[in-house]
Amino acid sequence: MNKIRVYWKVLKLFWATAIAAELEYRLNFVIAVFSSFTNLTGSIFTLFLFYQTNYTFPGWSWNESLIVLGMFTLLQGISATLLVPNLNRIVEQVQQGTLDFILLKPISSQYWLSLRSLSPWGLSDIIFGLIIISYAGYQVDLNLSNCFLSIITVGFAIISLYSIWFMLGATSIWFVKIYNVTEVLRGLLEAGRYPISAYPAAYRIFFTFVVPVTFLTTVPAETLIGKNQEVWLLFSALLAIFLLIVSHCFWQFALRFYTSASS
Repeated sequence: MNKIRVYWKVLKLFWATAIAAELEYRLNFVIAVFSSFTNLTGSIFTLFLFYQTNYTFPGWSWNESLIVLGMFTLLQGISATLLVPNLNRIVEQVQQGTLDFILLKPISSQYWLSLRSLSPWGLSDIIFGLIIISYAGYQVDLNLSNCFLSIITVGFAIISLYSIWFMLGATSIWFVKIYNVTEVLRGLLEAGRYPISAYPAAYRIFFTFVVPVTFLTTVPAETLIGKNQEVWLLFSALLAIFLLIVSHCFWQFALRFYTSASS
């Protein structure tokens, strides 16, 4: 229990200092809001073009597809707030040798690397995503219990995405220049803007069992509108737990091969 309190105090200190540092450049927030709004407008317009031409994603109405887009925008905002400012710096820590100082600290190095920074510039995507989900959800008359289950699946999606991203970052211990790999991952995640049924069968298999995009946006959206079967909820939970455990084990394994940049 005392250990949990210590980690909680450390987390509050991390985020307080990170936000204080970021707020020195407040104009960045205005730019981030404008960029998010522009990207979201483009995504909605692209989706509108599909339905305007009488093409519909199998089994998905216009409002239901908007919910998927809202889930994608929400996840993108959470990534920009928590994952990008932390996990993309693992390569830098390895290159500069500053990982040495982290490993010497009396807390988990994975905890430090995963939660050290917080960027408020992703909040605009989070807000826009929630607005879209709320609007489209109102149109399809959501069930309250489904909303609760959907929040859980979004949590599983965040854990799964974090675990994959962290493992890619950990490979920098062997391959220093892996920025392109993380960019490829972010590119693949763009497929989550639309329901998984929008893609051919081969792509659906790939985005379900290789890069689990299905579990990041489509499954939470299906859960929210009551389309999801219990088996997919179970798979989401098992996938998140499995990837989290694997990411921890993989990090411990990778540290065996780490040699200080200053040595």
